[in-house]
Amino acid sequence: MQEYFEGKRKTFDLPLQQKGSAFQQNVWAQLLNISYGKTISYLELSKRVGDVKAIRAVGTANGKNQLAIIIPCHRVIGSDGSLTGYAGELWRKKWLLEHEGKFANGVQTLF
Repeated sequence: MQEYFEGKRKTFDLPLQQKGSAFQQNVWAQLLNISYGKTISYLELSKRVGDVKAIRAVGTANGKNQLAIIIPCHRVIGSDGSLTGYAGELWRKKWLLEHEGKFANGVQTLF
């Protein structure tokens, strides 16, 4: 985790296991496909799990992720670009996205 916060680690390669339904597991697996420094909408995430109408269920599953940062639930935002729905409070979500934005290209940049 220290390497992540120093901007040196952008992915994690470790065995992951958390209890959840098949649907939740699918949502969490899709979260792993969101690149460091990038975001997608809850609508896009629901499309990726195969059911555009499941947007609320996707949001709920996203919120039940117990491995935040490692399974990057903070990279999911509202369709209008707003920061919504983060169990760790929105100010942390904002901080994580800004942090990743600083290091996304391997070079720290200023906002």
